[in-house]
Amino acid sequence: MQQGNIAVARATGAFSSCWYSRLETEPLTVEGLSSRRYPLGNPTMLFYLTKKISIPNNVKLKCVSWNKGQGFIACGGEDGLLKVLKLEMQTDDAKLRSLAAPSNLFMGHTLEGHSGSVQVVTWNEQYQKLTTSDENGLIIVWMLYKGSWFEEMINNRNKSVVRSMSWNADGQKICIVYEDGAVIVGSVDGNRIWGKDLKGKQLSHVTWSADSKVLLFGMANGEIHIYDNQGNFIMKMKLSCLVNVTGAISIAGIHWYHGTEGYVEPDCPCLAVCFDNGRCQIMRHENDQNPVLIDTGMYVVGIQWNHMGSVLAVAGFQKAAMQDKDVNIVQFYTPFGEHLGTLKVPGKEISALSWEGGGLKIALAVDSFIYFANIRPNYKWGYCSNTVVYAYTRPDRPEHCVVFWDIKHNEKHVKYVKGLISITTCGDFCILATKADENHPQFVLVLCNSIGTPLDPKYIDIVPLFVAMTKTHVIAASKEAFYTWQYRVAKKLTALEINQITRSQKEGRERIYHVDDTPSGSMDGVLDYSKAIQGTRDPICAITASDKILIVGRESGTIQRYSLPNVGLIQKYSLNCRGYHLSLNCNSSRLAVIDISGVLTFFDLDARVMDSTGQQVVGELLKLERRDVWDMKWAKDNPDLFAMMEKTRMYVFRNLDPEEPIQTSGYICNFEDLEIKSVLLDEILKDPEHPNKDYLINFEIRSLRDSRALVEKVGIKDASQFIEDNPHPRLWRLLAEAALQKLDLYTAEQAFVRCKDYQGIKFVKRLGKLQSESMKQAEVAGYFGRFEEAERTYLEMDRRDLAIGLRLKLGDWFRVLQLLKTGSGDADDSLMEQANNAIGDYFADRQKWLNAVQYYVQGRNQERLAECYYMLEDYEGLENLAISLPENHKLLPEIAQMFVRVGMCEQAVTAFLKCSQPKAAVDTCVHLNQWNKAVELAQNHNMKEIGSLLARYASHLLEKNKTLDAIALYRKANYFLDAAKLMFKVADEEAKKGSKPLRVKKLYVMSALLIEQHHEQMKNAQRGKVKGKSSEATSALAGLLEEEVLSTTDRFTDNAWRGAEAYHFFILAQRQLYEGYVDAALKTALHLKDYEDIIPPVEIYSLLALCACASRAFGTCSKAFIKLESLETLSSEQKQQYEDLALEIFTKHAPKDNRKPELGSLMEGGEGKLPTCVATGSPITEDQFWMCSVCKHGVLAQEISHYSFCPLCHSPVG
Repeated sequence: MQQGNIAVARATGAFSSCWYSRLETEPLTVEGLSSRRYPLGNPTMLFYLTKKISIPNNVKLKCVSWNKGQGFIACGGEDGLLKVLKLEMQTDDAKLRSLAAPSNLFMGHTLEGHSGSVQVVTWNEQYQKLTTSDENGLIIVWMLYKGSWFEEMINNRNKSVVRSMSWNADGQKICIVYEDGAVIVGSVDGNRIWGKDLKGKQLSHVTWSADSKVLLFGMANGEIHIYDNQGNFIMKMKLSCLVNVTGAISIAGIHWYHGTEGYVEPDCPCLAVCFDNGRCQIMRHENDQNPVLIDTGMYVVGIQWNHMGSVLAVAGFQKAAMQDKDVNIVQFYTPFGEHLGTLKVPGKEISALSWEGGGLKIALAVDSFIYFANIRPNYKWGYCSNTVVYAYTRPDRPEHCVVFWDIKHNEKHVKYVKGLISITTCGDFCILATKADENHPQFVLVLCNSIGTPLDPKYIDIVPLFVAMTKTHVIAASKEAFYTWQYRVAKKLTALEINQITRSQKEGRERIYHVDDTPSGSMDGVLDYSKAIQGTRDPICAITASDKILIVGRESGTIQRYSLPNVGLIQKYSLNCRGYHLSLNCNSSRLAVIDISGVLTFFDLDARVMDSTGQQVVGELLKLERRDVWDMKWAKDNPDLFAMMEKTRMYVFRNLDPEEPIQTSGYICNFEDLEIKSVLLDEILKDPEHPNKDYLINFEIRSLRDSRALVEKVGIKDASQFIEDNPHPRLWRLLAEAALQKLDLYTAEQAFVRCKDYQGIKFVKRLGKLQSESMKQAEVAGYFGRFEEAERTYLEMDRRDLAIGLRLKLGDWFRVLQLLKTGSGDADDSLMEQANNAIGDYFADRQKWLNAVQYYVQGRNQERLAECYYMLEDYEGLENLAISLPENHKLLPEIAQMFVRVGMCEQAVTAFLKCSQPKAAVDTCVHLNQWNKAVELAQNHNMKEIGSLLARYASHLLEKNKTLDAIALYRKANYFLDAAKLMFKVADEEAKKGSKPLRVKKLYVMSALLIEQHHEQMKNAQRGKVKGKSSEATSALAGLLEEEVLSTTDRFTDNAWRGAEAYHFFILAQRQLYEGYVDAALKTALHLKDYEDIIPPVEIYSLLALCACASRAFGTCSKAFIKLESLETLSSEQKQQYEDLALEIFTKHAPKDNRKPELGSLMEGGEGKLPTCVATGSPITEDQFWMCSVCKHGVLAQEISHYSFCPLCHSPVG
């Protein structure tokens, strides 16, 4: 067979066929069985049979497999039967839009190729190929091409029959096991990877782990062997479920969920192994030593996890009570072994099962039929304050993702909750019941608002399996006890509710009661968790509550009624069922009970009837029973009205009489005002991150539909009579609105009175006072939200003011502005500004700053304009705005701060000064390091704080060893004395480090120059203070006197040039010496004796000795050596070297000077010595000489002509 590009290959013996299929029916692996055994919520789900497909010729089915991606169902049976069916999802039909996964048989293909009974069918989801095998060992790979199925590859080993085939998680490898022990692992492209023959073993099952590193082989004798992915034996699996089991057993199924849709909770069991005798164990991995053990009590033929590993289906049969024949059943379990329910299936023998991809249907092969059952999951969800709250799991996160979806505004808020058990809602709030910590058996009830904000958490020590909520109380129950918590919320309550709360608060807000206790209602309950651990023979199975009573259902069928808020046991009732879902009507007179089989019954709690013995009893079971019910909701405003979900139909009952059903699979959110709001959770949870409002459905009940039809088609009078006979506030409101439309004010007022709508009554009264019919019509149009029509009517009446007023109420400022531009008037100017500003706000809220500027300019809103300029970084516009503002305007400081934030000092200072805040201007300059400007401002405004700021900043710089930066700071700020002190310090440190003499001289010169600037500053300051004719001389003297006082502690200011002089002469002497002017060098060196406190004496006298020796002034040289030898800073070794050198010199030359008088005067020095020429180092003996105007040092008149700058301070010679 060949068609298009489809090739068919046949081979025998070796594995040489192509393989495609991953059981996506089987999601993939996880590690971990939680050591906890706390069930997650109320472990019950409902299901019912919906469809049956018959196989032609009554051929018995052997296997079935449902493709998750495409929806194909493959079934194999006797005589080579192989069919592929598909259920078409019909979501376009408006009638079926509200159904969860509605389906009809779309197509069925018979695939011919097998001659023997087809025993194994499996899908490769990644490549959409079907792999099948029959009792003769023939394996065929099928592919779909242009609507038809073709054989792609065929393999027949001709030795044994294939017992099981399994694709790994990514569909790249297939493992095939034969009955005779042969194992073949092949790749997706048909290549054989490895093969192995397990001698003496009979194989029956195989499955891969999620990571494809482990293979499990099920043996015919019931053993399970663990191998690696290369075929190497690792160990035998420990089968704890078979302890104390005798006789022959076989494996019914092995299924390993691979975690593709996430897990119910972290460390969740995912590997299920089940035997034909009904024993089952669920493990978190292949070596789990503490598995969940189940005894199903049935003969098992197959098992399978649903798409997300939350439900395990076990199919088989058991002996029916009092009958000889077997009954086919499917049992459902959680990963923790909790029984969810049992589905009975007709027929003689069930042979296989398979889940649909979304987990909402299951296919069952029974005899020659395929039965389909719908699954109604017990979702974690609720509805409060126009918000649907639902939870789901994600593969990438261990927590539950809880979505708060505001259906009114289509907004959602997402919270991640660890260990979520249940969601319960009431009014505007919800309760999230969670596990507190894996290591501690404590639980949390978290009170949240409708956007998921936690308001109040309560830690409790009982497992909150069942949670109920009222306006004031939360009740949580385990199987043995129930806990009550009176919660507080910031919401107005009625006077009666407040009174009840006040009374109960006196004795505390939390209580716990054992289910076997009989509390009297006198607040005798205490928060004693020891009650919770006391067992009971009749556990709790469901609870519900209203503002008045609490109902607790027990597994025996007993219903216990307690009063609220003071918990007291009022009555016990007995039912013949185990309740799963309990619900009270709005006046707490009737109780609806859905049992674990999906049967809905009703119980009148207050009816008094005679029992069979003739005694009066309280409570009566009503004569209404419905089957296959999975949800129901009482109306909030009518105790006789309720809606229920039966299979795929919604029924509305009034006084136990049903209306015609509505096709839907929605979960009922709310029933109020004769309208039912439901949500298609099945559809939402297919893509929970993007909920669609199309999955919200509103239904009107018959009385509302009929009333609407009467109003529209018959008339208000007849409709009024009908509503009178069937009164309801919603119907009266409908009539009132219809009467308003026709301006029948009398009927409208009467209807508003009947529905107690005070605002409506006031509106009708106001309408009655209007004279114009057009005005009335416009007002009515506005009342019903037809604003365009109302505005048009106003404008036709030439009442532009009313049209503007309408748009003002609606906040439609764009239209207000348009209307204002069509007219003129003084009153319009302020309204125009208001409109422009409102539109500016509209754009600003959406960060469209450029658009906002245009309207703020027209609205003269300077504050928002400044904000927009700032956000646009239009600093020129911001500066112009600041200039345009009057002085001391309240906006100026804010604008100044904006400039500060972006470092624009000048503009910020201008703004601060304009609003009379000089200190803020100075602070800005300091902050932006504009110290000159800061000092200038401080001086102009007579501020004294600048000194402390400078000192603080300078100390900060000094801490970071930035001394030169601190000096520059002080210089910029004209704090010359402080700068000089730091500069002297730097120069001294450089001198001690032995830096180059020229560098040290420059530092000392800079220090001295700073001192000179300080002197000049003091003189100028004093000169400004003294006034009069002799001000110059007087001020100079006063300045010197003030400086003398200020500098008493800094005596170095008097001798500022000493350091510079010392190093100047030190350098000059050496220069003269090396240039050959030895006599001049000696004279210069002799001056250095006065600077021993600045230059180290060893350097001074070494240079002096050298110059004297060169000048042959050996007397002076001898004195220099004597000084050197007496220095205490020299080591004995250094002193010895000097002695040896002196001995060598003075043995050759007598220690005498040839020019004794001249040298003697230089050697003496002292107070009365002559000034020294800084150019030559010689004494100045003449009356005429040049003196530097800066450093005040002299130079011989004949020498200064050779210089352009002062030899000491390098200031220009002028």
